[in-house]
Amino acid sequence: MAIQDSTHLIEAPGSGASMSTRELLKAAADEVWRPYIYHQTFDGADATQIIAEDGQQPRVHTSDALCCGTFGELLQGQLPVGSVHRDPHFLVTMPIAVFARAHFMPVAGTQSVTVYPPHKVKAKRLAENLVIALGASGGFLLLHSELPEGKGLASSSADLVAAARSIACCFNRRIRTSLIEKLMAEVEPSDGVMYPGVVAYQQRACSLLSFLGQMPPLAIVGIDEGGTVETVDYDQRRGEVSARHRAEYHELLNRARIAISQGDTTAIGRIATASALLHQERVPKEHLNSMLKASQATDALGVIVAHSSTMIGILLDRMATDFPRKLRSVLAHVSPFDNSPKIYLTMTGRR
Repeated sequence: MAIQDSTHLIEAPGSGASMSTRELLKAAADEVWRPYIYHQTFDGADATQIIAEDGQQPRVHTSDALCCGTFGELLQGQLPVGSVHRDPHFLVTMPIAVFARAHFMPVAGTQSVTVYPPHKVKAKRLAENLVIALGASGGFLLLHSELPEGKGLASSSADLVAAARSIACCFNRRIRTSLIEKLMAEVEPSDGVMYPGVVAYQQRACSLLSFLGQMPPLAIVGIDEGGTVETVDYDQRRGEVSARHRAEYHELLNRARIAISQGDTTAIGRIATASALLHQERVPKEHLNSMLKASQATDALGVIVAHSSTMIGILLDRMATDFPRKLRSVLAHVSPFDNSPKIYLTMTGRR
């Protein structure tokens, strides 16, 4: 049993109700978030003002940048036809304190980017397109990720966002989130991890539906069913869902807006469980029933899955007085079908 990078847990300010664009920009400009999005701006009328209020441009001493992953999705499905602009496929993120890191070193006179490790071809493509868009030089991009690939923890999206932030940091440029999304859409569906906090996101269109707020402090005891799933391959072969299920997903999204804004951990657990059960018809998880029984036996909040991949988790409230006891109990219950579960901590907006 291992704890995934609890030392990187970020306690960001401001939870409360769903945040406006201005409040989101303030969160992005806050000290806590600066190491992660210092050179990224959010589209909207308030962006220039927030940057001005933030004071002078930061001095750049390094091009190190990072981006968090997400434990599968709190919710993923399809909304009723015509209810949203563009594609009805959507997800709601579950940001965790596990990171992809990037370091960019420019080389004058070239627009090509050499990426290490070399199999990170998606990051290479985005990096080369970004330096062209910025009118900057290419160079070397070094990537290191704590997120396993193909498991549903947003490893690819985190690589891409960290790479974009690193390049922007290197050249002391601010890049709009819409540019990151445009470049990511050319590569693959995205998990929405370029935004701080929890978002409802159109992964195919790489477009923000809404910012839902900050996740309360949760722990996820996660197991891996094995194998890997490639995002693009999965996205191309998945089908449509019924009108009845689309209405259920719409209701779950409305419930998520309220639950996250209120920090209602019980409701968050129920929403995650409902989404996991709805998706079981499409991509069955071998251990879902066992995890549901373990969650019920330990009085946990519920289960959460990587809808398109291999991870399943049990949700616990880290602020509950009986959290240590429940954590030990959950670990004991899952050990028969995974002897090395991992504990993931949510990125949270509460001090």
